[in-house]
Amino acid sequence: MRCVLIIDDNPAVGEALSLALSLRDIHPLVALTPEDGLATLARERVDVVIQDMNFTADTTSGEEGAALFKAIRARYSDLPVILLTAWTHLEAAVELVKAGAADYLAKPWDDTKLLATVENLLELSESTREVTRARVERRRRREALESRYDLDGLVFASEAMSRTIELACQVARSDVPVLITGPNGAGKERIAAIVHANSAVRRGPFVAVNCGALPGELIEAELFGAEAGAYTGANKAREGRFEMADGGTLFLDEIGNLPLPGQMKLLRVLETGQFERLGSGRTRQAKVRVVSATNADLKAMIAAGTFREDLYYRLNVIDVNLPPLSERSDDILPLAEFFLDGKATLSEDAREALLAHSWPGNVRELKNAIARAALLAADGRIEPAHLALPPPAPHVARNLDEPSRESVEAALASAGGVVSRAASTLGLSRQALYRRMERYGLAV
Repeated sequence: MRCVLIIDDNPAVGEALSLALSLRDIHPLVALTPEDGLATLARERVDVVIQDMNFTADTTSGEEGAALFKAIRARYSDLPVILLTAWTHLEAAVELVKAGAADYLAKPWDDTKLLATVENLLELSESTREVTRARVERRRRREALESRYDLDGLVFASEAMSRTIELACQVARSDVPVLITGPNGAGKERIAAIVHANSAVRRGPFVAVNCGALPGELIEAELFGAEAGAYTGANKAREGRFEMADGGTLFLDEIGNLPLPGQMKLLRVLETGQFERLGSGRTRQAKVRVVSATNADLKAMIAAGTFREDLYYRLNVIDVNLPPLSERSDDILPLAEFFLDGKATLSEDAREALLAHSWPGNVRELKNAIARAALLAADGRIEPAHLALPPPAPHVARNLDEPSRESVEAALASAGGVVSRAASTLGLSRQALYRRMERYGLAV
């Protein structure tokens, strides 16, 4: 049950507030002294504190209340505190609000305003606890992955990346082919390296080849090798990547760029482990774990006749999808700090700029932006100008179903300022209404 602690030396204040809160299904606790209040906080789970500013007769300085607030803030940094004051000079209360107090109200208080403030703070407290729980769970899950698998120093914090890595590590133990899908620059080769590091062939070589970076006529020679004179410029025999990767893992990036003749040979190697070098009739054998990756729509390529359907199903026994950086925003700041490696620091405005950017180039774009900013920040402090990111895309025109500022204000007024009730009236979630209030510049 939701719980509010009232700390006030006047028992009548505690009784009045307790009655008002109880009518809203809020459990009240009352302490008459700062010491009793801190002791109650130590043994009870409290969501919001309402505290007086003076506890000694004929005292109006507010120093006792300030000391209590600082003690609560030092021990419970996220706990919302509402200040109650019966004296005229409010400067001290305003200073405490700047220091982190949720609000201050003058005695005698307005029940409607006080209860609306408490309700909203309880909702925010619940949301904060949920965010904290999610953050702790993500950290626990990451630590569990790090203890069970070799993650090759990968930096991540998002739930989406945790799921991707967990799947990659689970399938690494088998010898089935793995297809990693995702946009360019997202880190597909890093996932392939993690598959290799946790596989039965981890002591063997890890060989990577980018099929999209080679001319079509050289891809087969690159993969399967060539004898001397097999093509113009082939002055001596050379082994291919399959031979190099024998006993280990071969990573084929941009597999969609492999021409049809090469696809047919690759299919044969996957099925039999046998191949021939270009210009040779001798059949060779290689035991290789194949991990491939693509940013292309292979099913569309199959329909267009540019990719073999049988090869697709042979490669795609396990599909590990790597989301773009825009869908795992929790990874942006940890990656930025990793790329900086202590060479510079990010200002708060720079952090906000990083989080606001859509990162179409994914992790590769982020790495380049950080490297450039670190060079330009002469004083070692990175500001948004150093990042040279394009301005955010302008907001699209408001949907006709989107509540206007006036309707949001009317719903809040009708609900007595209680956000959850106003959100229900508008057909929105609490979080959605908070976002609209922030957009329209409305106070919570």
